Amino acid sequence: MQKYSGEKRILVATDCIIFGFDGFNIKLLLVQRGLEPEIHKWSLMGGFIQPSESPDDAANRILELRTGLKNVYMEQFHVFGHPDRDPVERTLSIAYFALIDIHQYEKQLSEEYHPEWFLLTEMPELIFDHAEMVRLGLRQLRYKAALHPLLFQLLPEKFTIPQLQALYEGVYQTKFDDRNFSRKLLSTGLLVKLPEKDKQSSKKGAFYYRLDQSHYEENFESFLNLVPNPEKFF
Repeated sequence: MQKYSGEKRILVATDCIIFGFDGFNIKLLLVQRGLEPEIHKWSLMGGFIQPSESPDDAANRILELRTGLKNVYMEQFHVFGHPDRDPVERTLSIAYFALIDIHQYEKQLSEEYHPEWFLLTEMPELIFDHAEMVRLGLRQLRYKAALHPLLFQLLPEKFTIPQLQALYEGVYQTKFDDRNFSRKLLSTGLLVKLPEKDKQSSKKGAFYYRLDQSHYEENFESFLNLVPNPEKFF
């Protein structure tokens, strides 16, 4: 097989941006880098793609290697390729993102690379261009959440309206008006009110709801107006 000659080598890597919801806040999973340059600095989960791997396979392998997490659905969303993004050698990075239930995966986390969840507002300084990756990954998550009901997949079978509002406010890093959010949510007709209350957050308590799965698929578009002017977040 004929090989190209005279061409400089360009490495290809993948980086995984894992957002998580703990029931109250959106957080970002980071690890401590295990090699120079920037050893022990906070980093996304990244590594080089092997010749025999597809980018998807590499992302899953690297995420498990760095954190222990398995069976996480990640979406490829951007290629980062500035010539100076890696100080050692020219490297392209294919970035993936996911949003997961932290409690569902917490027992899988390994300690080798010291994975740790950070609030988005308390994110430490990251290596290379990883902060830009997080910024664009969050923008893509907001876009998806405005057009698809993916945030509901993170909720338990029964949930309160304040729980759901906290999830949306965490993703969009903004405060929604309580009454308007509740009114829009209930107007969808897709929530079934339960007789029990969650009294952990207040004395009065908040009623639990469940999603009406029988009409969810055909009517989920009614959830898409929960975020006012979503385009301003992209």
